[in-house]
Amino acid sequence: MNFLKDFLKCLNCGKKIGSESEEQHNYCVECISTIDFNIEDIQRDVLDDTLQKILNFFISDVNSAFKKDPAAHSILEVLTSYPGIKAVLLYRIAHFFWVIKMPFIPRYLSEIARQITGIEIHPGAKIGSEFFIDHGGGVVIGETSEIGDNVTLYQGVVLGGTTNKPVKRHPTLGNNVVVGTGAKLLGAIKINDNVKIGANSVVIEDVPANSVVVGVPGKIISREGEKIHKVDLSHGDLPDPYSISLANFEKRLKRLEEYILHSEESKSNEERNT
Repeated sequence: MNFLKDFLKCLNCGKKIGSESEEQHNYCVECISTIDFNIEDIQRDVLDDTLQKILNFFISDVNSAFKKDPAAHSILEVLTSYPGIKAVLLYRIAHFFWVIKMPFIPRYLSEIARQITGIEIHPGAKIGSEFFIDHGGGVVIGETSEIGDNVTLYQGVVLGGTTNKPVKRHPTLGNNVVVGTGAKLLGAIKINDNVKIGANSVVIEDVPANSVVVGVPGKIISREGEKIHKVDLSHGDLPDPYSISLANFEKRLKRLEEYILHSEESKSNEERNT
């Protein structure tokens, strides 16, 4: 029947499972339930390299906690009491299974990490070394996110997508990036090296290297270490559009009251003269 041509195949066994119009790839129920998948196509050197990276990242991620958090006093404390470290270590394992295309397990490990830590990292995301999530509650890192080396995220940070199509839809962060508490980075934007993003900022456009971004929507207030005078660097002195609108309204109201008062006085004078 012709309608069968519109179906996708299981990534593991090749069984037809769904409509091509959905633009999704998946596994059939049998492969998921038996966790039966083929690894013959995976090159041994790629497998070994991925496993070695997990070990290397383990060391760099733990060391980053000591470098970036003065409250870290022992490795036992970091491994047992830091939700960011737990979430990242579980992500590293989940990402390994994602690379070898194992069904179900990567997402299940991510769900376990989310339940334990409140941090959600999709196993498909790509994260470099010395990655640190401070505190971490509410952090979300989407599937196509890419994060460089020596990046720090604080609690509530979201690297979110802006489309439901299976394309690159999440942010790319360069090296030496710091993202403040509650900041939201949305879409397939690029945050270049040595960028600092202020707390609760909403960033929807690319950010050049060596910049500081604050506000909603995010505005560059410093670049290459030099202050941009159009926007004040002080977070407490950032323009408040509501206050500006109210101030302008008060000025217009005052001018209108003066005009009406002046008109009434002129009219009274004319009446007395007549």
